[in-house]
Amino acid sequence: MAPAMLTAVDATSHVHLVIGSNPLAAARCARSVEVGAKPILIAPEDATLHYGLVKRIDDGEVQWLKRNFEENDLTTLGRSEVEGVVDAVFVTAGGKQCIGTQISNLCRRLRIPVNVADAPNLCSFTLLSTYSDGPLQIGVTTSGKGCKLSARIRREISASLPAQLGDAVERLGTMRRRIWEEDHAAELAHDLEAEDEDAGQPATFNKLVTVESVEAIRGRRMRWLSQICEYWPLRRLASITDADVELLLQDYSKSNSSKVGQTALTKQGRIILVGSGPGNPDLLTRAAHKAILSADSVLADKLVPSPILDLIPRRATVHIARKFPGNADKAQEELLELGLEGLRAGKVVVRIKQGDPYIYGRGGEEYDFFRSHGYTPSVLPGITSALSAPLFAAIPLTHRGVADQVLICTGTGRKGAPLDPPEYVESRTLVLLMALHRLSALVESLALKKYPATTPCAVLERASCPDQRIIRTTLEHVCAAVEEEGSRPPGLLVVGNACKVLKEHNQKWVVEDGFWGLQDIPSTSDFSLLENPSI
Repeated sequence: MAPAMLTAVDATSHVHLVIGSNPLAAARCARSVEVGAKPILIAPEDATLHYGLVKRIDDGEVQWLKRNFEENDLTTLGRSEVEGVVDAVFVTAGGKQCIGTQISNLCRRLRIPVNVADAPNLCSFTLLSTYSDGPLQIGVTTSGKGCKLSARIRREISASLPAQLGDAVERLGTMRRRIWEEDHAAELAHDLEAEDEDAGQPATFNKLVTVESVEAIRGRRMRWLSQICEYWPLRRLASITDADVELLLQDYSKSNSSKVGQTALTKQGRIILVGSGPGNPDLLTRAAHKAILSADSVLADKLVPSPILDLIPRRATVHIARKFPGNADKAQEELLELGLEGLRAGKVVVRIKQGDPYIYGRGGEEYDFFRSHGYTPSVLPGITSALSAPLFAAIPLTHRGVADQVLICTGTGRKGAPLDPPEYVESRTLVLLMALHRLSALVESLALKKYPATTPCAVLERASCPDQRIIRTTLEHVCAAVEEEGSRPPGLLVVGNACKVLKEHNQKWVVEDGFWGLQDIPSTSDFSLLENPSI
């Protein structure tokens, strides 16, 4: 079977005949409307219409002829400029019905493009699975062999493309049009100059300008633009701005294409909000690790552990938040201004946040701040300590018959306001972040909400780090335990019966030091030994 000729059709104002009333008919009508065509639906008056079709008919986007298909529909329902012949026909009932074969034969005789659902042999064209981003359109077809597979291939292709690539296509199109217009204007000026020779010698009389040289200049400029499209990385193309277009055109005029593709564009700064996880570098996501390695400037929370900071490349400048009680807001403002300064200098700014950026990490506020200044951040998730710290402490936050819900709260309100804790629910596990510095007041407020003094709880500090510490106790003794053992921030408090499911004790409190949660995970060197037993 020969491959199909793939084309892009301007369907503006075309008449598309859609036969059927099923969900596929609704999809065909929707696609026709999307590309500017005028769909006409043919289905009996008593047909059950898909709800999407009903809405488009009510909105006047689709015309419904309440009857069966008639042969003369093909030559009477179309545009007047093509003498009533319709532009395309979609049969949605499938080829197993006689109507599909009949309509396909009629359309082929009249050379009307026809598509019959689930019958490639009756189709003169097939629809592509498409991805659109402004002027950029990508289509994939399996020639009727598998629409689900073509949709998957299209998704994977589009997922690999950088964001804003459609905008770049628009800008490069503007460049192409500008080059053509400027060259055309130059040719007109040259022609007018030649016509005026009888009136006297022009100032450029001694400068030889031939038609061949004009064509050569135009050719060089177009080749220059083609090389930009061909050789620049897609991500660099996707970040091109209107100002960059002007710089490129000015640079070409100065360099006369001798340095194709070497224009020094204003480098666009990038901001990435990265969740560093609970602390152990092995718990970073691969995306977070790559972002840290790409950084020119790093803004880090005060409590980000040194093993994470050790991953930052030497070339990057590092700013640690100078946050302490009473200075948190000022330190936050200082960090944001440092981030803006780096972005305006065209740097890759990585904001490392403990845990996950959007779990009590001000990630949403920082996203909004940078976006309001023209820099939309990328946000990379981190493993929040609210979920990972209990896991490393052998506390299953949910457990059948014990805990069927988890509630994550902050132990400190905005500007230091006291927490108004939730009511006691026996089957709930409560995780309180940033709670240890005002633990006594917190325990009192929990007692007011009917939490029994004997409720199991655990203080989890520096989760996943070598100096991790767990204090297992009850609400009755937790304040005394922390006062005697001291504090080792960052820490959190877990309250609920889940705390005693896997670990029980009879003392007022029990202290466990050290982290062994990843000790049984093979290292990369272990895998090398398995693959090469002779080593």
